[in-house]
Amino acid sequence: MATLYSTTCRSISYSLTPSSSSSLSINGQNHHQRLNFSSCIAKRVLPVKVSFHSRRNFHLNVVLMQDGAVATPVTPVENETPFKKLKDGFLSSVPSTEEIKEAASFDVNKDESTVSITVVGASGDLAKKKIFPALFALYYEGCLPEHFTIFGYARSKMTDAELRNMVSKTLTCRIDKRENCDEKMDQFLKRCFYHSGQYGSQENFSELDKKLKEHEGARVSNRLFYLSIPPNIFIDAVKCASSSASSGIGWTRVIVEKPFGRDSDSSAALTKALKQYLDEDQIFRIDHYLGKELVENLSVLRFSNLIFEPLWSRQYIRNVQLIFSEDFGTEGRGGYFDNYGIIRDIMQNHLLQILALFAMETPVSLDAEDIRNEKVKVLRSMRPLQLEDVVVGQYKNHTKGGVTYPAYTDDNTVPKGSLTPTFAAAALFIDNARWDGVPFLMKAGKALHNKSAEIRVQFRHVPGNLYNRNFGTDLDRATNELVIRVQPDEAIYLKINNKVPGLGMRLDRSNLHLHYAARYSKEIPDAYERLLLDAIEGERRLFIRSDELDAAWALFTPVLKELEEKKIIPEYYPYGSRGPVGAHYLAARYKVRWGDLGIEQ
Repeated sequence: MATLYSTTCRSISYSLTPSSSSSLSINGQNHHQRLNFSSCIAKRVLPVKVSFHSRRNFHLNVVLMQDGAVATPVTPVENETPFKKLKDGFLSSVPSTEEIKEAASFDVNKDESTVSITVVGASGDLAKKKIFPALFALYYEGCLPEHFTIFGYARSKMTDAELRNMVSKTLTCRIDKRENCDEKMDQFLKRCFYHSGQYGSQENFSELDKKLKEHEGARVSNRLFYLSIPPNIFIDAVKCASSSASSGIGWTRVIVEKPFGRDSDSSAALTKALKQYLDEDQIFRIDHYLGKELVENLSVLRFSNLIFEPLWSRQYIRNVQLIFSEDFGTEGRGGYFDNYGIIRDIMQNHLLQILALFAMETPVSLDAEDIRNEKVKVLRSMRPLQLEDVVVGQYKNHTKGGVTYPAYTDDNTVPKGSLTPTFAAAALFIDNARWDGVPFLMKAGKALHNKSAEIRVQFRHVPGNLYNRNFGTDLDRATNELVIRVQPDEAIYLKINNKVPGLGMRLDRSNLHLHYAARYSKEIPDAYERLLLDAIEGERRLFIRSDELDAAWALFTPVLKELEEKKIIPEYYPYGSRGPVGAHYLAARYKVRWGDLGIEQ
């Protein structure tokens, strides 16, 4: 359950009239028709659900209903809470108003609780480039609680001053409120500390626990551990953190980075091991693509705009394309990448998660479990992926403009003769009433001609189109297409047919274009900022549940095993090209043309 720390960092403002001067009369008084409230309050206060959870000590829920009534049954606990004594597992039958206020404010009162964030693997690139800058951005925007502490934990020997110096090199004043940035940076760094230890050492984590308690004082301690470490040491770190450094009276949560295994069996083993030490609601499996602005906007675009939801089905949509491309190779990460490949690294998680969000039915509510339930239904409805519906490729060296670009196997960290794909394209199908027969085409690759991530929705041809002759034989140019550009240069645009001004009847394809940089002056937050804030608040909507993970691996594991057992040789494509030709044949088999290869982008 979410803990509300800030009412300013996530405000929602709805203007109900086009003019700021518009008003309405209620009981003889004029009121401006403008609502401004925090999304945290809107979602989490009516009703407010206050929760404290620690696997080690106790679990207590207090539910305050909108009308002020109290749902009093709670789970029996082992020890007394700081604000309420329990009798036989229930609150006293008629709590006073003061008791209700005290219960409601206990977890959200800034003076009563603190959050300790421990970045496990603090000396790594992910921590330096993403996690610490995201935490600073949240602090700058006022989204972190008043009382918080950040600890770096890693095997490297380092002092607090050395950590702060390392972190300071990656912090920037990129936030749109640019005043006092240096001052804020100094204040933030003073909250950062370091503890050196082994990831599998109970003693080292106990020492960390003592340091955390020194900073937490007598406040209710809530603890968040971010595992920015290789997956082979996840369990050791979780075991030690859970038994030696978890919160005694607040919540303890653990963020786990991908990869979540290599296949169904290894993923299930990882989940089973994690659940020996944590409950499912303590585990936050992060996929940073779910935190990207345009991905989160998917449900808003579809469910809050009447023009889209009726069209969101096989009746009007011809195909859906999910495209990911990078214009660089592995470049030193080959050792890690070669063990996973592009399918595991990008398709099985990033693109499949976007597909599930895109294709799900309308959830009962915006509650995390309701949304994740619908995503799981989509994944379980999908047809098992067949080898004939997959094309794999690997980039080779290429000389362009006098510059020679290396092949994948030229990377010193990659085994010679490796068959690991750096490119993959696949056709997937959802066997349900809404999407039956609609191909969902995925494409992901490294060392391609550009860097982008986008969703392309190609609609069916207009039946009996009066203007077919104006398009000639290329009817695909006449089809409408909705493009959601996730990165870079975020945008949403709809391709429509339009008459060119003049006396003749000449048609043109034009874009109705929402360009985020032009429309919104506020800078788009990094995905890690959103996801870290969600984890602190206990919002699980953008994190992956274990059954969701099982369903995702069930789709890809059989074809991954077949690729490896049969030693399928990837199709080679030049560094900086548009990828292997086989991807075009795969799309053509389903009468589809890749949208990112057209003239109009």
